[in-house]
Amino acid sequence: MKRRRKPFRGRVKDPHRINEFIVADPIRLVGDNVEQGIIDLEAAIGFAQEQGLDLVEVSPKANPPVCKVIDYRKFLYDQKKKAKELKSTQAKTDIKEIRFGPNTDEHDVNFKLKHAEKFIEDGHKVRAYVFFRGRSIVFKERGELLLLQFAEKLQEVAKLEQMPKMEGKKMIIVLAPK
Repeated sequence: MKRRRKPFRGRVKDPHRINEFIVADPIRLVGDNVEQGIIDLEAAIGFAQEQGLDLVEVSPKANPPVCKVIDYRKFLYDQKKKAKELKSTQAKTDIKEIRFGPNTDEHDVNFKLKHAEKFIEDGHKVRAYVFFRGRSIVFKERGELLLLQFAEKLQEVAKLEQMPKMEGKKMIIVLAPK
């Protein structure tokens, strides 16, 4: 007994219309080795078949829609390659956090300053915040002063992206690499 194969359900619909699936009738034809201009769909499909290539609708929203005579598989491959290249060149920035208390001592601030410098040199943003617990919220000015001094000490390697701002029980600044 012969088993029947189930249809592959994971197939993604093609992002472009090709050949017979193009619905617009007058189209703008572009591509190599073809006369560019506005022609009817049947003639364009004929040109593509003569060259052994596909007619691909590359810009369906244009008036009239733009179709190109190309090898469709190669076209998809090139698009995938360009997308991968763009993704690899994108810089992904992480945000590293440094936490202080409103009564943090000078030595501890200097210790955390070295960590912040390392993060910024690695290309990360730094979010420094003072966390107020219980009644320590009374010392908001002390927390703001601490954060501004911290930003001032990192002035050579980073720029202050966000001034000290209260968010709930935290006062936050954001520093970005120069």
